[in-house]
Amino acid sequence: MVWQLRDARRRLSEVVSRARTDGPQMLFVRGKRAAVILSAESYDALLALRPTIVDRLLEGPAFDDAYAESVILRAKAPGRAIEF
Repeated sequence: MVWQLRDARRRLSEVVSRARTDGPQMLFVRGKRAAVILSAESYDALLALRPTIVDRLLEGPAFDDAYAESVILRAKAPGRAIEF
C-alpha cells in the first residue's frame, strides 16, 4: 500500500500491522517515494540474500575479458635482459 508520510505518522500502528500482513508499505513525501516499511521477517530475508565480506573475499577477484587478456599478454611478453 502507498502512504503519504503525514498519514503514516498518524496511523503508524496500522502501517506496521499492514507491513506484517500485506507486505511492504511505501511512504511518499511530496509525491515522491521516500521510504519502505518492511516486516522484520522480510527484512531478515533481504539480509540473508546479501553476501557478507567473508563471502566476497572467498569469491576471489572478479576477472573480466580485458584483464584476462592483459595477463596472457604479459605472460607471453619476453623479459628484458639484465646485465650482471
